[in-house]
Amino acid sequence: MAASGTNSADDTSGDSVTGDSVSADGEPWAAAWELLLPAASAPARRRGRALQSALRVAVRSGRLTAGTRLPSSRELAADLGVSRGLVTEAYEQLAAEGYLRSGRGAGTWVGDAVREAARPARDLAPRTPGARADFRPGTPDLSLFPRAAWAAAHKAVLARLPHHALGYPDPRGLPELRTALAALLTRRRGVVADPERVLVCSGVAQAMSLLGFALRERGLRTVGVEDPGSPDHAVLFAAAGLGTVALPLDAEGIAPGPLRRAGVGAVITTPGHQFPSGLAYSARRRAELLDWARSVDGLIVEDDYDGDFRYDRAPVGALQGLDPERVAYTGSVSKSLAPGLRLGWLLVPSDLMDEVVERKRTMDLGNPALDQALLADFITRGEYDRQLRRCQRAYRERRDAMVDALQEHFPGTEVSGIAAGLHIIARLPERYGPEPRFLERVERAGVAVRPLADYRTADVPDAGVRLVLGYAHLAPSDIVRGVRLMAHAVRAAR
Repeated sequence: MAASGTNSADDTSGDSVTGDSVSADGEPWAAAWELLLPAASAPARRRGRALQSALRVAVRSGRLTAGTRLPSSRELAADLGVSRGLVTEAYEQLAAEGYLRSGRGAGTWVGDAVREAARPARDLAPRTPGARADFRPGTPDLSLFPRAAWAAAHKAVLARLPHHALGYPDPRGLPELRTALAALLTRRRGVVADPERVLVCSGVAQAMSLLGFALRERGLRTVGVEDPGSPDHAVLFAAAGLGTVALPLDAEGIAPGPLRRAGVGAVITTPGHQFPSGLAYSARRRAELLDWARSVDGLIVEDDYDGDFRYDRAPVGALQGLDPERVAYTGSVSKSLAPGLRLGWLLVPSDLMDEVVERKRTMDLGNPALDQALLADFITRGEYDRQLRRCQRAYRERRDAMVDALQEHFPGTEVSGIAAGLHIIARLPERYGPEPRFLERVERAGVAVRPLADYRTADVPDAGVRLVLGYAHLAPSDIVRGVRLMAHAVRAAR
């Protein structure tokens, strides 16, 4: 399109004046020209809407800035090869919406009402930009996601899913998924799981939020959390209006004395594989924890975040199986499939179920029906068990690689906790400390790590270096390379 043309004094009259169609700062109208070409070649019945949309995009994106004078409707129609009436209609529509302004005898101009967003959207997913090795815990290997099996299940489920299943779902979840989850959790984790007591939710995070709101409505103001423990627990309950009390651990689990003295009515635990210490609650401590709940009419919330991944023996069964009326149990597919699926489950005592379901209803009306049907199919056809076996083999190999690399490059390192999960606790010999200096050195070398101190509320003196090292998301060769980088950073500084 030519950079010059005629703008009509009255766009509908055909009279025109000559002048360049440029913005106030001299940018030619031609800068936005290519945005309109696809609209001109759209099918006739959609051409008007396409032209309007293209003009909106040009204004919003800044290709047409405030003060730009547009060509007359006759001129633009001729250049695009469309009818003049179509251009006139587009100008009038965008003028009504505020994108353009026009006046009799003044032509048509880009208005000044449109503003860009304050800043572009940011990616808030946790990561360490530029890290040469990232040992932060909590992330599975996303390349293990079973794409082919998932895609096949998606196609099959979509083909047979009845139309009514795509309506507003039961906030508890699709019956077929709740049934499949109840069977799975009973078989693999030893829970008491009637489908009527299973609630499908958007991961453990939403499960905690639902429980937090229900407990606050019942009058609770504080809950107990493990120390060290997951910082997310305190954050999620704080969002529900509940305070948290840090409860110290001993070699068997939450210490019973501090728990009884805390005066809380609920406690959040990870008894199968405590995060982050890696210990498994002893049978005695499990019994003591249940005795506490019964004596105070309290609730234990069991976060079974990686209960399927035990490498030296069969996993310890869930605490919920011992007393389903005192334990709320939650888990998800975040470690076994992918956290981006946002699919999890919550089993609650019968007297809490109605309140939790109602909160779920008001929060989001239930999880997407198609995703639920897909997971149900995946479980019932045995694909989920197959995926768990695949992950277990890979993660066991990576844990072994991590332990061996630490022994080679940091002789004398103690690895604590059971052989399970997606991370280890490594205590390096004192000669590699003090910890702040060690962390500074490895960070400069481009290695991202988290010290155990990051998960503690209490300040516990420790002469050595204690790290929480995640390995599941890394290939064995990357694990060895990352540990070697840490060792080189420490040796170079010394």
